Amino acid sequence: MSSPDLQLGRGQQAPVRQRSHDRPASLDNPRSPRRRAGMPNFEKYAWLFMRFSGIVLVFLALGHLFVMLMWQDGVYRIDFNYVAQRWHSPFWQTWDLLLLWLAQLHGGNGLRTIIDDYSRKDSTRFWLNALLALSMVFTLVLGTYVLLTFDANIS
Repeated sequence: MSSPDLQLGRGQQAPVRQRSHDRPASLDNPRSPRRRAGMPNFEKYAWLFMRFSGIVLVFLALGHLFVMLMWQDGVYRIDFNYVAQRWHSPFWQTWDLLLLWLAQLHGGNGLRTIIDDYSRKDSTRFWLNALLALSMVFTLVLGTYVLLTFDANIS
């Protein structure tokens, strides 16, 4: 009989000589977890941010949908003049800016978590996170620029 239990002794596992890519990335070497350099407890604060921003985003998004789709004439009143009048008010500028920033950071943090969970190689994780950060910065800068510098008097 040449079963692994008889060769290694009961309960012992065979040594793994190379990385196993069949297991999830987080279970690759469970006895020696990787300590990342940087801010301690970052994942805890990112987790808390996801919960609190999600609650605020529910109210911001539902309020946005209600005002844009159901208030007065609904979608039939939305045109350039309506947006110009709306963004002339600091309240609606702040509302839309908060919605933009929270939605972008909330979604980016969620995608960062997915990248960390499913990318197997460190180089892949680095480049995907770099691409994510670049796209987030581009979207936030462009959206903020449009919201804060919008001029209805285009000549």
